[in-house]
Amino acid sequence: MMIELDTQNPCFPAVSAADSDGLLAIGGNLEITTLCAAYRRGIFPWYEDGQPLLWWSPDPRMVLLSNGMRVSRSLNKVIKSKFADIRLNHNFKAVIEQCAIPKNRRTTTWITETMRDAYLKLHQAGYAHSMEVYEQETLVGGLYGIGIGQMFFGESMFSNESDASKVALFYLCRHLYGHQLMLIDCQVQSPHLQTLGAFNIARTQFIEYVAKFCKLETPAGLWRPQRFPSLCVPQR
Repeated sequence: MMIELDTQNPCFPAVSAADSDGLLAIGGNLEITTLCAAYRRGIFPWYEDGQPLLWWSPDPRMVLLSNGMRVSRSLNKVIKSKFADIRLNHNFKAVIEQCAIPKNRRTTTWITETMRDAYLKLHQAGYAHSMEVYEQETLVGGLYGIGIGQMFFGESMFSNESDASKVALFYLCRHLYGHQLMLIDCQVQSPHLQTLGAFNIARTQFIEYVAKFCKLETPAGLWRPQRFPSLCVPQR
């Protein structure tokens, strides 16, 4: 029987109560306190318009180590030759709006208007963050996710130029590793992320990591808006 959360005071059940697909509960709300409580327990919301609010905690869980991204020769060439303007938290709203655009012939998106509003509030509260790739002042790729303590929970990414989202992920990994944050949650298994070095771990192990890393203090200045030094080599 599906667990239904109270809309005013949702109390999440143990993640072991999730079904075989990882669906744990329905209902509740998308307030800042609720979302932070969910992420601290290894739970995230994922639903589309017309569906109730759904909460998930899949097993296994896909993760990426900040020093474990697999950079192919072609991607390395792009990093060193194409995108020279990489920014953190300069335009979170634009990133989540781009991520919300349906892709691959889909007509709907799980990043609904209600979800966008909720994550904009998370950003304003200092929990949601974006890594952004620009070309001639135009946002061409990026990603966003949630940072709590020394844990980063990836949510979505987009590319309007080839490999731009991969470049955003590369700079995110580099930035997190430079501040000794090691683990990025990728939520569910994705062949695309696997090619970049992501791998599955048991949910029990993931929950242990989340409990540990979310309690640690966030390094000073980690999420301040900034531009990153370009790795591009000037063309002769």
